[in-house]
Amino acid sequence: MKPRFRTDAAVRTPTMAHVPGCRCPLHDRRLFTGALLAGGATAAWPTLAADGVRDEVGRSSRVARLVPAEQVEEAAAAQYTQMKREAVSKQALAPANHSQVVRLRAIAERLVPHALPWNPRARDWRWEVNLIGSPELNAFCMPGGKIAFFWGILQRLQLDDAEVAAIMGHEMAHALREHARERLAKTTVTRVGASLASALLGMGNLGDAALSMGAQMLTLKFSRDDESEADLIGLELAARGGYDPAAGVTLWRKMMDKSRGQPPQFLSTHPAGDTRIRDIERVLPKVQPLYARADKPGRVFGPPKA
Repeated sequence: MKPRFRTDAAVRTPTMAHVPGCRCPLHDRRLFTGALLAGGATAAWPTLAADGVRDEVGRSSRVARLVPAEQVEEAAAAQYTQMKREAVSKQALAPANHSQVVRLRAIAERLVPHALPWNPRARDWRWEVNLIGSPELNAFCMPGGKIAFFWGILQRLQLDDAEVAAIMGHEMAHALREHARERLAKTTVTRVGASLASALLGMGNLGDAALSMGAQMLTLKFSRDDESEADLIGLELAARGGYDPAAGVTLWRKMMDKSRGQPPQFLSTHPAGDTRIRDIERVLPKVQPLYARADKPGRVFGPPKA
């Protein structure tokens, strides 16, 4: 059976169709921006404490600087808007009052305030969280804070809130560490050639190339190092947001169980399940104290019906 949404205002339950072209893994298009997320709310942004996983993460890539961050974020925003437009046309964009959209945005609101220490640009991002009606086991966060979850990853894996936070933190980490920008920069340099690249370090033409590659935003493949880094930072974001980071272990066990035979796209470039679980278990002692000190969510949500 195809998954279906039911809105509070309507009796009918529109079918959620698959959105073509969206590989990463709302009729209302309001942005997910609240008081804690506003660019001017400086006091709301914490500094990164000495504990956590900072010592596990290397420096940001210098290659990424070859492509202007502003243009990568603009390209991502344009692609995200196009994805939503296609989803609306297929009745596959969940409305703002859908229970799982409310859930996703509530979890994001707890994680986003802890993003700034990992990337100062996050202060000005217009964070947005949406739910796409597709059975895929997928979720993503594009440059500039554009987050989307697919229905399949919530419904088929029966994720609890802490497991959702682990996925969301992982995807946010990709955006905060600008992994997509780095991949685009490497692709662009490869295409224009080394000799031409040296003449383009003024960024202008490389930035234009990044814009022209906006359609690639949902198909970029991150390296295994990128994925491992996102795992660790995602655990910290979830812990600081008040979600048990140990859920990272149960999450990937569920993923491994569902991926027997053929890995879902979400895991296509990720480290092997056993490896990532060992890495998560190794750093849990560093993030569990953050969770212990964090304010806990006042409301507990649940997964959609199986």
